[in-house]
Amino acid sequence: MTDYTVHIVDDEEPVRKSLAFMLTMNGFAVKMHQSAEAFLAFAPNVRNGILVTDLRMPEMSGVDLLRNLGDRKIKIPSIVITGHGDVPMAVEAMKADAVDFIEKPFEDTVIIEAIERASEQLVVPQADVDEANHIRARLQTLSERERQVLSAVVAGLPNKSIAYDLDISPRTVEVHRANVMAKMKAKSLPHLVRMALAAGFGPS
Repeated sequence: MTDYTVHIVDDEEPVRKSLAFMLTMNGFAVKMHQSAEAFLAFAPNVRNGILVTDLRMPEMSGVDLLRNLGDRKIKIPSIVITGHGDVPMAVEAMKADAVDFIEKPFEDTVIIEAIERASEQLVVPQADVDEANHIRARLQTLSERERQVLSAVVAGLPNKSIAYDLDISPRTVEVHRANVMAKMKAKSLPHLVRMALAAGFGPS
């Protein structure tokens, strides 16, 4: 059993209950919230909690929820899930301090591992500092062109726009992106964005 509670925010009841059931069966303590507004009202009462929120919801999106929590100085390690993921959304989620950004449909192990990573922020704040230092060391291995491509990716630009701005072919952008992913040891594009932002690397 974990010593923290996973708070699920999703406006779709079947999705909310399905995720809650799966996590409960895997030993997590779970509490469900039917809207971002409902969780925001409850948030001051959260102690040792992890937030898993859907991105697209009526009235207030998952990213807006994270921004509201930040404005209120309420720190809760958060994971954003969506069925409509793209690079700009991932960037906005990470800038709003999301620990991870996961696209639906996902395997149970993906969300479980993301929650476990998020839980590290509850007990080992120093882990964030250590991770940022490791990421900065990897950034130093990138060539100037790779850094330019990474900066454009973090800005949320698609390959065609990056190619146009750098006066190179889209295929060359893909090669540079693949090299950046390998050198940074990124498991996915959202993971790459999260690492870059954690190290303070952004568009120049």
